[in-house]
Amino acid sequence: MTAPARVVLITGAARRIGAQIARTLHAAGWSLALHAHHSSDALNTLGFALEQARPGSILALQADLSDPASAEELVHDTLAHFGRLDALVNNASNFFPTPLGQISAAAFDSLMAVNARAPLLLSQAAAPALQRQHGAIVNLTDLHATTPKREHAAYCAAKAALAMITQALALELAPQVRVNAVAPGAILWPEEGKPEAARLALMQRTPLARLGTVEEVAEAVRWLIEDASYLTGQTLGLDGGRPLT
Repeated sequence: MTAPARVVLITGAARRIGAQIARTLHAAGWSLALHAHHSSDALNTLGFALEQARPGSILALQADLSDPASAEELVHDTLAHFGRLDALVNNASNFFPTPLGQISAAAFDSLMAVNARAPLLLSQAAAPALQRQHGAIVNLTDLHATTPKREHAAYCAAKAALAMITQALALELAPQVRVNAVAPGAILWPEEGKPEAARLALMQRTPLARLGTVEEVAEAVRWLIEDASYLTGQTLGLDGGRPLT
């Protein structure tokens, strides 16, 4: 009898890094619960393509992670559909500037809610199922969790909180569940709004002299889930060496 496919819940899975994580894990044989908030069309397109490749492997979910109730609902719906949960990838994020002198409580709360509180509540809700499967959690933090970015104090604080949450959960959930993080640097250059000169200047500050790729981030996530069996509480910096300069 064929064993059921392992199941992973991926937040922010419709576009960019999240979509590539979905493709990479699906290609590795995982069934996917894919979450999005606003990007429902992109989520449905991705989910349809992956479902066509392997029928019965996809569940598409929509939720606002700033709503604390969404964590329990996403985990409940995943378990109701697949009957198990083996991994959680907290990829969803919101990102916008908060220049000093213009930081509002609402902006701070919004960044903390999605980037830090939601991963913590999702991990808490998923913990019993993950413990049964001796599963794994991977959080997507940021280079700027440890290296501040001008005019983004609130975002940096939220990602720094997620880095500490990663360590705290690794301690709380050991030995059954491994908890690690990936901290990307510059991966996708904005399609508009930033001049080419800024990209070239960034490359000059990066020892490996290039942007990273979504494929590299997705492969790091896959490795942490599938292969890093003696690793927990760690953050893998995928940043081309920028903290060295």
